[in-house]
Amino acid sequence: MATETNKNQILKPLQFAPYIMASSLILCTIIASWTYYRAQSLSDALSVTGSVRTGVVSDTVKWKGVFSRTVKLSGLKAGYAKMESDLFQVKVFLKAKVVKDLEIDISPVFMDQVYDYNQSSGTEREYTLSQNIEINSKDVTRITEVAKNVQQLIERGVIFSTGGIEYSYSKLSELRVSLLEDAIRDAQARASKIAEASGKKIGSLRSASSGVVQVLSKNSNEINDYGSYDMSKIEKDIMLTVKASFALR
Repeated sequence: MATETNKNQILKPLQFAPYIMASSLILCTIIASWTYYRAQSLSDALSVTGSVRTGVVSDTVKWKGVFSRTVKLSGLKAGYAKMESDLFQVKVFLKAKVVKDLEIDISPVFMDQVYDYNQSSGTEREYTLSQNIEINSKDVTRITEVAKNVQQLIERGVIFSTGGIEYSYSKLSELRVSLLEDAIRDAQARASKIAEASGKKIGSLRSASSGVVQVLSKNSNEINDYGSYDMSKIEKDIMLTVKASFALR
């Protein structure tokens, strides 16, 4: 009796063997079919890169300047008085150049100690007093001319220097949309030519991904993988690339 029971226990799992094998064959068939379909899908697609480039003129300018005085410790009070007088002269100068008050940002007076390691001990310490001026304007041409002609301040005794001038384009986000459309059209034209060479035609767009926007100085090719934004020139080139995949038929 025990022997019969053991025999049944051995044979019972074997009863399911055909079902297990059949299930395995079905699963393998499904995997093989899906792999074949995937391979066919990939072979029936063409990926290309399209690009577009257009010129713009900067519509915003930022100009930075600074004026300063170097005074001894005992002359700090007089130094601050001179700084106040210099600021008055700077305001008069900017007003004469028709720079609006809303375009001007004036920092507080900064004080830094002058370190001279060659000074002998007991020499009175010196300090540099400085004040920053920043101009933000839509009138690019006018502010550029003002920044180039600060010699009038020098002639009035103001120790003024231009820290830098930056040009930017404020409508970049809106322009990017139209550039993306043009870049996809360029990709479509390239894909069409490639497909024709192999005796095929392109179908619908399957996927598209935009690259970074490159803001370059006019006629420059100094692109960067992470994008670039030139702020040194008024005239700029905006460049955009897109990677697109099209169905083949």
